Amino acid sequence: MKLIDGERITQRSRLLARLNEDPCVAQAIAALYKALREGGKVLVFGNGGSATQASHFAAELVNKFYIRRPALPALALNADTASLTSIANDDDFVRVFARQVEAFGCPQDVALGLTTSGRSANVLQALTKAREIGMATVALAGRWGDGLRAVPVDVLVSVDSDDTPTVQEMHLFVLHAMAGAIEKNLSGGNDA
Repeated sequence: MKLIDGERITQRSRLLARLNEDPCVAQAIAALYKALREGGKVLVFGNGGSATQASHFAAELVNKFYIRRPALPALALNADTASLTSIANDDDFVRVFARQVEAFGCPQDVALGLTTSGRSANVLQALTKAREIGMATVALAGRWGDGLRAVPVDVLVSVDSDDTPTVQEMHLFVLHAMAGAIEKNLSGGNDA
């Protein structure tokens, strides 16, 4: 029994190569780096699998990716179940992230939205609220980015696939690249 489809691995290799050449990845890293270097924070959010990736990314900034260094301010807005359920119950689920961006966001911060479809209404509303506040906006999506282009976001990293697991795998790669580059540049690459 063949457990791994060779074509799927080949496809992902091609997508990784494209992301490696995509200037939007470097622009996203630069936006996050600038915010953190200048005393801002990262507000990151997504639904489902993207929510777990948002939490994972925030933890890598707060704790560490590779090296011990000072903690970096990052909040995964999907992680506060009391706020999520309160906002969803009293207002609307579509506002669960926008309301938190309104509470915690400042102009020197960056909002990082993850949406495999590019159409998650609550992610789009949060990014819109972030723009109203004057925050930098970065989004990771699949090949459908029309909703994100309409916001518009400052940087859109789009994976050229409509397969959700593939998009999520590429997002994790990009998030790891971001965490590693930010950590190395902010700490000078030295293990503390």
